[in-house]
Amino acid sequence: MRTIDLSTVTWRKSSYSNSDGGQCIEVSDDFPAVVPVRDSKHPHGPALTFDAAAWSSFVTAVKGGALSGI
Repeated sequence: MRTIDLSTVTWRKSSYSNSDGGQCIEVSDDFPAVVPVRDSKHPHGPALTFDAAAWSSFVTAVKGGALSGI
């Protein structure tokens, strides 16, 4: 397992995050092979990294309505 330095990445808030400050995630597009994801309420907390292809499949499913909210 390799370690990725996330200290200088550029984060952007997900367009699916709500505007009242809750349930927000941020992602970084700085890496071609992985997508780091973090909770915007805890910017200095841990981040998860996903394989870029897996993240793309997830986003496609969300946009297509294949994943329902609870």
